[in-house]
Amino acid sequence: MFRGTTIIAVKKGERVALAGDGQVTSANNTVLKHRARKVRRLYEGQIIAGYAGTVADALTLCEKLEVNLESYQGNLARAAVELAKEWRTDRVLRRLEAMLLAASKETLLLISGTGEVIEPDDAIAAVGSGGPYALAAAKALARNSELEPREIVHQALLIASEICIYTNEHIIVEEL
Repeated sequence: MFRGTTIIAVKKGERVALAGDGQVTSANNTVLKHRARKVRRLYEGQIIAGYAGTVADALTLCEKLEVNLESYQGNLARAAVELAKEWRTDRVLRRLEAMLLAASKETLLLISGTGEVIEPDDAIAAVGSGGPYALAAAKALARNSELEPREIVHQALLIASEICIYTNEHIIVEEL
């Protein structure tokens, strides 16, 4: 069992940034990798997604989301709902242990295997071991600064890396 990652997304107007740290940690609290890439561009670069959880499971879900995005011509909300329905009802998929954040210029969504597709009220969302720390930092930065989404997610992950032992400072940011 692998644990540990932090994914954070911030949307302001039509600008959205999603970032993830690079740490992969084993169950015995050993760092296995420092520079994993947990943030991806999907649907011809129009959607960005990040995942937390078991890597193979998360990649499977990203692939399923990509297929749904193709089916619904890039409509992220529709593709996410279909993914959540399939994830929850399929015998194999419902055993997958991961969470996704996905964003387009219009929408930011948290997608889980228990059927949730949540659009956060304040357009800020985080998942993973360091998610609560990054979320708190991003909310404070968004409310009390004029920083752009890219800088907010980067700073929020740096703050989380100072607190969460499963989060490191090797950060990848994707922006739309």
